[in-house]
Amino acid sequence: MSPSTFPIDPPAGRVPGTVWGGPSLRRLWPSDGPAVEAFFLRLDPDTRASRFMAAMNDRTIAAYAAQAMTAPGLVVGVFVDGTLRALGELRPYGVGRTDARTGEVALTVERGFRRSGLGSRLLRRLAEAARNHGIAELRLRCLPHNAPMRRLVAGLGAEVRLTEGESEGAIRLARATPLSLWREGFEVALDFSLAVAALPLPAPLPAPPPLPFLRRAA
Repeated sequence: MSPSTFPIDPPAGRVPGTVWGGPSLRRLWPSDGPAVEAFFLRLDPDTRASRFMAAMNDRTIAAYAAQAMTAPGLVVGVFVDGTLRALGELRPYGVGRTDARTGEVALTVERGFRRSGLGSRLLRRLAEAARNHGIAELRLRCLPHNAPMRRLVAGLGAEVRLTEGESEGAIRLARATPLSLWREGFEVALDFSLAVAALPLPAPLPAPPPLPFLRRAA
């Protein structure tokens, strides 16, 4: 396979992962666990099969979602009107492999929110994080009939090949730069602030009863 080099540097004046007046992309944290589980459980059977390369029932989906936020790697998501609608995962490539310079990406966009650039935005955010952590190559796998994913990967210049019933593409990443490291640090701080702001407010505490010596004399 002849991997491509992924051009992830954004136009000047634009911070990746932020859209003014549009969907909000940010890193996901353990506190986002319920939103991640709800997202996966909403997926229709075809989307589940495309994401996990096999049919998945609700119980298996819930079990995967429960560990998704603590497994090695990075998870980012796109929220539309406060609801998680697209999710991207960066994981170590291959089970039991020790090649820290290769990562694997999985992208999932809920039906009804596709063809709007969300997959490309997720991939760019994950690619920048990957190169900043020394990853030189990203792998993406999908089923042969997953035409949208194949078009996305091929559109970024990666060669997509069919192996053992799966389509796989490889993308070369440029080395980290001071600017890319600064951008990631800025985005992580912003993402954490947005995640904290999204937490439900605690229930108000009941008013304490008046102390006896503060009661008015009859």
